[in-house]
Amino acid sequence: MKWILIGVLNAGLVGLFIYLAKKKNLLSFLDGGKWWLTWLAVAIITLMDELTSVFYVAAESYLLVGIAAFVFIIVVSLFIRFLSSRMVEIAHILEHHGIRGGGVYSFSYLVLGPTMSFAAVASIMVDYVLTAAISTVSAVYNGSSFFSISPVVIYGLFFASIWFVAFLNIIGIRENARFTFWVFVAAAMILLTLILSAVLSPSAGQFARATQGFSDTWSGLTMRGLFGGANFFIFGFAGVILAYSGIESVIQTAGLVKTWKDIRKAYIFLAVTVGIVTPLITMLVLTRTDINFPAHENDLITYFAQVVNGKWFAYLVGGLASFTLLMAVNTAFVASSELLERVAHRYGFNWLIKTNKADSLYRIHIMNATFFTIIIAVTAGSQEMLAHMYAVGLVASFTINMGALVYYRYSRGSEEIPDYHTSRMGTFIIFLILLACFSFIAYHKWQGFLLWLVTVTVFQIIGFRVAKRRAPEIEQFRKTDNPMELMFRIAESDDKKPFHVYFRRPKDETPLNQDPNISYVTFYSPRSGSPPKLGQNHYLLTIFRESMAHRMMTLIRMLQYDFAERSIVFHLGWPTSSWMDRFSTGVMVFSLMRLPKRFPAYSFVIEYEGSEEKAEEVARAEQ
Repeated sequence: MKWILIGVLNAGLVGLFIYLAKKKNLLSFLDGGKWWLTWLAVAIITLMDELTSVFYVAAESYLLVGIAAFVFIIVVSLFIRFLSSRMVEIAHILEHHGIRGGGVYSFSYLVLGPTMSFAAVASIMVDYVLTAAISTVSAVYNGSSFFSISPVVIYGLFFASIWFVAFLNIIGIRENARFTFWVFVAAAMILLTLILSAVLSPSAGQFARATQGFSDTWSGLTMRGLFGGANFFIFGFAGVILAYSGIESVIQTAGLVKTWKDIRKAYIFLAVTVGIVTPLITMLVLTRTDINFPAHENDLITYFAQVVNGKWFAYLVGGLASFTLLMAVNTAFVASSELLERVAHRYGFNWLIKTNKADSLYRIHIMNATFFTIIIAVTAGSQEMLAHMYAVGLVASFTINMGALVYYRYSRGSEEIPDYHTSRMGTFIIFLILLACFSFIAYHKWQGFLLWLVTVTVFQIIGFRVAKRRAPEIEQFRKTDNPMELMFRIAESDDKKPFHVYFRRPKDETPLNQDPNISYVTFYSPRSGSPPKLGQNHYLLTIFRESMAHRMMTLIRMLQYDFAERSIVFHLGWPTSSWMDRFSTGVMVFSLMRLPKRFPAYSFVIEYEGSEEKAEEVARAEQ
């Protein structure tokens, strides 16, 4: 009966994948003269990275928290789904600002500036380098575990694996996606067969052991007091979060898909695949009573496969482990090339991002392959310290991302992103959990933290030297108007009439009134790029390392100094976002509400100008 069900399962999977393979534009499509990846292609590339955790997370987490490990894997899987919804929100925000790809680097640069963006680049690049190094070594060892191979051949396989994946990327992302898809097909068939076999062949007392896992977790949370329970939760949470490394790669490769909605679909796909498979396999293997876990720390999943289906099936699972680990190296290549492309494009290193006929960033791929090879040659014998630094870098990048999102949402609300936004309070809670995990890992793996800190410091030094000469803000500052031009216009206007100054949002492109006694001022951040100048009486002024309210008051004080006796009316746009958004931006609103008391000689008006065009837009949106 067991083998009949396994046969039916695999026959169904074969039929499904044949049907999908026949679909046009399944993985890529041509639009506007450029090849784009579909959401499925990006999701599969990332899935192959996340799926590697299946082969090590069970044993590693068991050593940390015992049988309660599978419960924490389930909890962290749910947490990652909430975290991924914030990643979608970040992709939406970046697209709103005209930024494609770059992930944590682009977002931290937009919100927090160059300082934190270089820390983000360091964190994420450390992760990609270590993903490539550790996954290559693990792939070769898993694949050769059943054979006796000399160390020279082992090292040859290390280097061959790296350069094979580099070749996949050099020949183009379309071919890369096709190859990864067929590896995914094999992975789905083997892992689902493993799950079904384990369910149909339980060990004696397995249900009681699963119940013990939930009981131990509940006791650890409730029987140690408030601080003891919190410490137990963070200990278990931080111990298994590496199981979901790779989810940041989806947003990192957002430049390969057409819209942020593809990123959303990719994360949903990951939630219903690896988000279920990893906890399920972990629970099935850790609740077995016929496995000696200490004796099979390095080959737990392959031995588990042998227990439920025999040695031939263990060979299949071992081979799958090698291929999925190799695809994790592929994810490191794809995501790191997109990250380096964003950095190179921002700072004008155009020679680095030159593409070949397959539209591949071949120079970056060759550079990465060379660097990964050197790292493997130096560290293949000792991976423990690098694994510690990997954990620190991963959680650091998550924390920076969520911290930037919290700051962005509480300072700008959700009016800019009406199509998709999440709960601010939920994001803040996620940020606190990640910050606690980062602190815990940094304290308990301080050697890895010091290595990560040194790496971040080096990136900061190099980054500041590059930014000082090549920062794109330099060009944006050149587009800025001088406040003196506004003062000259006021001086030349009719002083018998009030002079009106309208403060406009950067995205507002409604026609201007060319009346000599009217001017418009738009404050913008150089990191977001300058908005279009819509007329001679439209002045663009930058906000740099200060709040908009402070910049506005500085301008008004300047005008007050020269035009103390002049009647000036300042017009502020009506806040059209929700009350919750206005509450979240309360500091800025409070500062603006104090303007009449600070400048009693001037008039301040908060107004909204309606139009038929805006009414039609609202009507279309409601339909």
